[in-house]
Amino acid sequence: MNEEDFDLIIEPTKGFKNYWRDLWRYRELFVFMAWRDILVRYKQTVLGLAWSVLRPVLILIVFTVLFGKLAKFPTEGNAPYPILVLAALLPWQLFANALSESSNSLITNANMISKIYFPRIIIPSSAVIVSCVDFLITLALMAGVMAWYQYLPDARILTLPIFVVLAILTALGGGFWMSALNVKYRDFRYIVPFMVQFGLYVSPVGFSSTVVPDSWRLLYSLNPMVGVIDGFRWALLGGDVDLYWPGFFLSVLIGLAFFCSGLVYFRREERSFADVI
Repeated sequence: MNEEDFDLIIEPTKGFKNYWRDLWRYRELFVFMAWRDILVRYKQTVLGLAWSVLRPVLILIVFTVLFGKLAKFPTEGNAPYPILVLAALLPWQLFANALSESSNSLITNANMISKIYFPRIIIPSSAVIVSCVDFLITLALMAGVMAWYQYLPDARILTLPIFVVLAILTALGGGFWMSALNVKYRDFRYIVPFMVQFGLYVSPVGFSSTVVPDSWRLLYSLNPMVGVIDGFRWALLGGDVDLYWPGFFLSVLIGLAFFCSGLVYFRREERSFADVI
C-alpha cells in the first residue's frame, strides 16, 4: 500500500473526564511551556526582574500623588496611602498581566497548535505562571514598603492565599474567553489592552471602595476584581479595615461564573482552533 492510502487524524478525546485525564498526561508539557515563557520574558533584558518592580512603583507614585495628595481620597484604617494602593496593585497586576499574556497565547503558539494535538487549554494556563512570578516580586516590594512604614499585618494575612486563588481564577476565566475569541476574531487583540487600561481606573486600585456610596456598592461589586482587591486589603491591612461582605460574595460569584463559562466556551471552540488559526 502507498502512504496516500492512509489518513492520520489527530483529535482530542471526548468527554470532560477523558479531557482532565489528558491534562494530567500532558502535565510535563505545561511545566515546560511555563518555564519557557518565564525564560523568554526575562532573557536578554537590560533590567531583568527590575521591570516587574518598576511598573508597580511608577503606578504607585502616580496614584499616590493624584488620589492621595491632590484629590485627598481617604485611606482605610490606619494604613498609609501608599500601602493602600500597593495592596490593590498586587491582585490587579496579577490579573492584568495574566489576561494580557493568555489572550495572545494561542496566536503566539499557532505553529504548535496546527501540527500536534495536546489539550489547548495548557497554553493560556501556562501563560498565567509568568504573571505569578511577577506577583511574587511585587509581594516582596509590598513587604519592603510595609517595613519602611513599620506597618505590620495581623492574623488576617493567613487568608491571603484564598484571595490569590480568586484573582488567578478570574484571570484564567478572562484568558480563556479572550484567547478563544482572539483565534476567531483577531480584533480582540486590540480590545484587551483597552479593557486592562479601563479596568485599572474603574477598579478600586487608586482609591478605597468605601468612597463609593452605599447605595451603589453592591452594583459596583459586579466588577469581580472589586471583591478580590477588597479582600487583599482586608487580609494585608488588618486592623480597622472592614470587608463589605455582600459585595465580596457577589464579586466572587461573578468571578467564578466568569471562570466556568470561559472554560466551557474554550472547550467548545477548542476543536476548531487548528483549522481557524
